[in-house]
Order: sequence, then structure tokens, then C-alpha cells
Amino acid sequence: MREELILEIDMESFRREVCSFYRREGRTFPWRITQDPYEIVVSEFMLQQTRTETVEKKYLPFLTVFPTLETLANAPLSMVLLQWKGLGYNRRALYLKEFARYAWVHWKGTIPSEPNLLQQCKGIGPYTARAIVTFAYNLPHAFIETNIRRVFLHHFFPSKEGVHDREILPLIERTLDRDHPREWYYALMDYGAYLSRQFPNPNRRSRHFTRQAPFEGSRRQLRGRILSTLLSAEKALDANTISARISLSYSEAEALLKDLAVEGFVVKEGGKYRIRDH
Repeated sequence: MREELILEIDMESFRREVCSFYRREGRTFPWRITQDPYEIVVSEFMLQQTRTETVEKKYLPFLTVFPTLETLANAPLSMVLLQWKGLGYNRRALYLKEFARYAWVHWKGTIPSEPNLLQQCKGIGPYTARAIVTFAYNLPHAFIETNIRRVFLHHFFPSKEGVHDREILPLIERTLDRDHPREWYYALMDYGAYLSRQFPNPNRRSRHFTRQAPFEGSRRQLRGRILSTLLSAEKALDANTISARISLSYSEAEALLKDLAVEGFVVKEGGKYRIRDH
């Protein structure tokens, strides 16, 4: 009972500290001043593995071109990829486009407030599904991402190594502001971003921590260069032409093109490749 009381006092102090920080230094982003579920979905896809500063530059221009779920669902994939350029991880653009199409066809243009339904779509895992529902509908769901993880590691596991998310999630659940979950998560994320600048990264003590592989020379970079080449071409190109334009061997280019075709980025017709239409 005494340990339980101490923990509750500690949690109350924790809540006050996070909320106090947010009142003083909370950030403002365009996706935080909307409650439109479609606009929230776009932001969550963009924010996956991408810095907020980068997303802030691309978010409103993207919504200008695709202002509704219907416009995105019916847009050519090439147009979506062009607007996505600069955000990286092109697979997210493909999945976002496919999500819009799925929602338009199967959910009659609406976006469900049930995370399990959202997770039926590619590119939406447990975190993204619950973040969408929380930010779009202000419904309390426990979820974790890098800034949130950093906050809880810093406060509740200051000396422990190899902390698993399943140890953190009960604390997230317990401290969750169920009346104002949207603002509470904004506060946690902003506080986590602040901690990353003030202390050695607590996320290194997470069992889930991995160093990101270098982008230069990676398959991800080469795939992006192939897509950029096809997007700028006026007609379909064969593998020889593509390999020459990006200084890649024919066999490497052909292997990457086959992968892109399987994933739904490109189609092959008459021995030549082009971006898939829809």
C-alpha cells in the first residue's frame, strides 16, 4: 500500500511537470490546429520516421493539392509521389494513397474511430492507429513513440537498461489524461523533444533502440533515385536506360525495379517501366 501511494504521488508530480512545461514551451504545428480526421491521417503518415521540421514544410502544400480523402483516393500515384518528394520513405506515400482509396471504397469516405479497423491498412501499426483516433476524435488510447518513450525512460527508468515497451505502456495508461488525451500527448511529445536536446538520449536504454542505417548508398536511396528518374521521364524507360541515368549496374537496377513492381510503385509494359497510374 505504501509503495502504491508513493507511486501515485510520483505520477501526480510527473503530470504536473509535463503540463507545466507544455504551458510554457508547447509547440504549434498545422496538424495540431485541425480535428479533420483526413488531415490527421496525412500528418501521421508524414511524421513516421521524419522530423517535424521537414513535415511542417510539406504538410500544407500536400493538403492544397489533395484537400480531401476523395481527391487523394482518385489521384494518380505519380502526382502523390511528386508531392511527397523530400519526405523520404516513399512507401509511406504509396500506403497513404492506398489507405485513401480503401477508406473511400470500404468506409464510404469516412475514417473509423476504432484502431483495429485502421490497422487493417498497410502502413498503419498500433501506434499510428491509436494516434489517429486520439488526435482526430480525442479518444483516450495508450500508445508509444520515440518522444513519449524518452519521457518515461527519463522519469521512471533513470538507471535501467534494456527497458521493454511493455514496461512503459502500463505507465502511459495510468498517467493518461482521459478527459484531454489530445493535449496530453502533445505535451508528452514536446517534453520528449526538449529532453532530447538537454540529456543524453534515454532511448538508448530501450530494448527497441536501433541505430538508423546510413542513407547514402542504401537501397532506399537507390529506389528513390529510380522513382525520381521515372517521375521526370516523359515516357516509360527500360532497365538499361534507368541504370545508365543513375550510374547503377543493369542487374542492380533490374532487381530494384522488380521489387518496386511487386510493391505496386511501377508497372512493366513491353520491357519498359513507368509509375503505376493508380
